[in-house]
Amino acid sequence: MSVVRVTHERGITTLALDAPARRNALSAPLVAELGAALARCAGDPDVRAVLLTHTGTTFCAGADLKAPADPAAFVALMRAVVELPKPVVARVTGHVRAGGLGLLAACDIAVAGPASSYAFTEVRLGLAPAVISLPVLPRMDPRAASRYYLTGERFDAAEAARTGLVTLAAEDVDVALEPVLDGLRRSSPEGLAASKALLTATVAETFDRWSKELTARSASLFASAEAREGVTAFLERRDPAWVL
Repeated sequence: MSVVRVTHERGITTLALDAPARRNALSAPLVAELGAALARCAGDPDVRAVLLTHTGTTFCAGADLKAPADPAAFVALMRAVVELPKPVVARVTGHVRAGGLGLLAACDIAVAGPASSYAFTEVRLGLAPAVISLPVLPRMDPRAASRYYLTGERFDAAEAARTGLVTLAAEDVDVALEPVLDGLRRSSPEGLAASKALLTATVAETFDRWSKELTARSASLFASAEAREGVTAFLERRDPAWVL
């Protein structure tokens, strides 16, 4: 079954993560299907921009802990968002955790609703926000990143906007998106591609420099004893052994 729902209206292709029973977790099928959909958008002259959203109450819960995607494949997906020659706009009305924050940070513009929440939960599972740092750290306030990377605390849309993780927190996401999508429809394809290349140059350089090392680090962390304990504890709905 498809886990990415695709619709198109007036130059905007909407890609909706559509595995709500799995909280839109980053399984191998979801990563592959979303990557393929982005590739089609890149080559379609009728697509002016991509709107990335979700079904259900969770935008993306991060790695599918029962069947995680290969870290290299997820890095390639985030890079595809960053390097797509068309703007990618995130519409977030639900929860975003761990790897989902990497996908969100890779987007060019992100509008978040009041029911959304955010957390870098890796540290509580014996892991670290390794590969997602590629798009997250160039965008997020360093002091805020230090706090939320190290504590795993949950924060709201207003805080996500204050720290640069999202562009705007709005009571009505669709109303807030209207001028954004209208502006993209009024912009030339070549102008958008060139402008996006300027904006994403630093993030692209970060991928060039660190993607191999962080991919290897992510794989190593997932194989560690602490990660096995953390993931097992999460699935068993108990505290891991290190909790004081």
